[in-house]
Amino acid sequence: MTAPLVNNSNAGSDWAHHLRERLAQASLLDRERETGDHILNPDLGPYAKWDGPPRDAAVLIGLVETREGPNVVLTQRTGHLNSHAGQIALPGGKIDPQDKGPVEAALREAEEEIGLQPKRVELLGSLAPYLTGSGYRVVPVVGAITEITAFRPNPEEVEDIFEVPLAFLMNPANHQKLSRDWEGRQRYFYAMPFGERYIWGVTAGIIRSFYETVYR
Repeated sequence: MTAPLVNNSNAGSDWAHHLRERLAQASLLDRERETGDHILNPDLGPYAKWDGPPRDAAVLIGLVETREGPNVVLTQRTGHLNSHAGQIALPGGKIDPQDKGPVEAALREAEEEIGLQPKRVELLGSLAPYLTGSGYRVVPVVGAITEITAFRPNPEEVEDIFEVPLAFLMNPANHQKLSRDWEGRQRYFYAMPFGERYIWGVTAGIIRSFYETVYR
């Protein structure tokens, strides 16, 4: 699914150039495109558990180049967190008042959670905001990690850091549409099991949005 690599040193590779172009095109064509949990669950509304305006957040889709192609950096959250404990997530969180926008917030959170320095991320673009059932408006920021680096998990938030091939995540055959009972009705969501890792919910929804934006 991904373009062949021409080098393994920086974001000048073919795949990064391809993603940058596609994301730039999408930002012009899909400004009004809406993504979120409610797309699969139109009867629940965009904010199933939130009555007020959405809270702004951002995540980083960080891409690491390998000989086989780019990988996406994901985390497993620690089991003691108040929300989404133990789940698979992209580095990210709420946009704080001091942040200048979603890009700065995503890079700040990535540094806090996995020790990734902002200077090592080459920005490729961003996706349409993703509306979550818990009341967040999440902007996914896409960036190529330009230097080989040893990630460092923040033990307060991150139990583990791992990578999944982008080719696997961008293959629609790996996108399962599942459902669970939620308050007496079926709530649908995407899941992308990868070995022992169970990627689902918002994280899988954002990955699906990435696929629909760039590869579909």
